[in-house]
Amino acid sequence: MTTRQDCEALDAQDPLARLRGLFALPAGTIYLDGNSLGVLPAATAARLQDVVTREWGEDLITSWNKAGWMQRPQLVGDKIGRLIGARPGETLAVDSTSINLYKVLSAALEIVKRDAAPGRRVIVSERQNFPTDLYIAESLAAQHDFSLKLVEPDEIAAKIDERLAVLMLTQVNYRSGRVHDMATVTRAAHAAGALTVWDLAHSAGAIAVDLNGAEADFAVGCGYKYLNGGPGAPAFLWVHRRHLDRMDREQLWQPLSGWMGHAAPFEFGSAYRPAAGITRFACGTPSAIALAALDCGVETVLAAEPLGGMAALRRKSLALTNLFIRLVEARCAGHGLELVTPRDESIRGSQVSFARAEGGYAIVQALIERGVIGDFRAPDVLRFGFTPLYLRFVDVWDAVEHLRDVLETAQWREERFNVKAAVT
Repeated sequence: MTTRQDCEALDAQDPLARLRGLFALPAGTIYLDGNSLGVLPAATAARLQDVVTREWGEDLITSWNKAGWMQRPQLVGDKIGRLIGARPGETLAVDSTSINLYKVLSAALEIVKRDAAPGRRVIVSERQNFPTDLYIAESLAAQHDFSLKLVEPDEIAAKIDERLAVLMLTQVNYRSGRVHDMATVTRAAHAAGALTVWDLAHSAGAIAVDLNGAEADFAVGCGYKYLNGGPGAPAFLWVHRRHLDRMDREQLWQPLSGWMGHAAPFEFGSAYRPAAGITRFACGTPSAIALAALDCGVETVLAAEPLGGMAALRRKSLALTNLFIRLVEARCAGHGLELVTPRDESIRGSQVSFARAEGGYAIVQALIERGVIGDFRAPDVLRFGFTPLYLRFVDVWDAVEHLRDVLETAQWREERFNVKAAVT
């Protein structure tokens, strides 16, 4: 039986323990929600103060050149690229995940329409994919005369056929934490003549991703989860070089052909001419302040490179989630918690979800009052994220002890924990 002292010993031996100091963690808080909003990096406040008071306050508009504001989407994008198996010049930090998905899925559908037989008109996605992905795909399917087919994870392989145009998947499912094998799935889609679009919202900074190694086509992801970029941080998009080169050759547009995606925005021409490469996927003016915060967040993940990088983060993530599963099942047995996340660590992301038929939301609220912050996903999922940059093994032990007490005392039944807030 694992004890709290065992967890303390694991922390003492943890080669990544020093990274915890990169974050401004509130005292007394066990934060198990980095898969929804990452913790504030310790460097961010000073960085933003400098952007506001010096770059903006003193240098004013000259900072577009002097501080390099205009190049921030590409510079931060390339840093993110180091975490997702991208080459320089393939990743752009800009806009939101939804907007970026609209851009890359539109580009994928345009390529399919140019190349494929008329019968290839199906977009396939997972039924439990994140809703914004499905809403964007539904909209684009209607606009381009495609159909959107939603399936269960185990049904995906059967839908990869001659009718498939684009396979759109989130690599790590936001509810269950189940991981798709990107390389295998992409290879099957390509063999059938289809393209792939991957959402890396729960992958980037959490698990090892190799977009070029998998020969993926397009990808998007957000900056405020494991990349610690702050609430509403800019998202990112990635396009394989073969598609960027083709779009250059054939002068293909992405649908949001805004000023910053123009080849020469300061010529102020009345006709659109797309920029070369990934810059054509830019649209409006980049947010210098938000990108500075995202840059700080990405740097916290890159700080693990000398300590083993994503491989080391992945090992610790699995150790944390394995410990959590084991302790919950041992110490909270008999309280109706059913593991939703794969027990097989090879297909598990950096989160653990348990379903409970009654009181899931209230249980999470009772934990939050105690300083153990997770979240709830309707209708019945208690979800806990494990960010190895700042979480300790002793945090896992203490979180489970709080969960056990909430369940055994039935504290969650108190009225205040059962009042639904706007954000769950």
